Amino acid sequence: MQSLQKITPCLWFDHQAEEAARFYTGIFKNSRITNIARYGEAGKDVHGMSAGTVMTVAFELNGQPFTALNGGPIFKFNEAVSLQVYCDNQDEVDHYWDRLSAGGDETAQRCGWLKDRYGLSWQVIPKALPELLSGPDAEQSRKVMEAMLRMKKIDIDELRRAKAG
Repeated sequence: MQSLQKITPCLWFDHQAEEAARFYTGIFKNSRITNIARYGEAGKDVHGMSAGTVMTVAFELNGQPFTALNGGPIFKFNEAVSLQVYCDNQDEVDHYWDRLSAGGDETAQRCGWLKDRYGLSWQVIPKALPELLSGPDAEQSRKVMEAMLRMKKIDIDELRRAKAG
């Protein structure tokens, strides 16, 4: 049996845990579903799920373990928790943004944040962003922040132009 990480995010879905895990593992390299557990008859009076229904899906995204749980419609995702994807370049930003946002909530997209088709919030961030936003010149940082606030998907070249003035 595979050893468990001490901390693994568990994502609560109504009934789309397996579908979501397959969606996410199809986007990230080095990703896979590692286990699917199903509800049995035990506890049916509590969980209300039919025997054989997917209960949990263990999966990895680029080596990071996750669990997806089919827990019913009681809880929903919100922006209080998001998953950050750090990107080396604009091609990676475009790749993750385009795939994760497909079918998602376009009104929730701003400054690199998006909501996917399941309502989960993601931040697709270029690794260069902290450097572009900081530094000894407060005016440059302000210009970068103002440029970013006008964006949905982050455009690294546009941020660099803003910093250069």
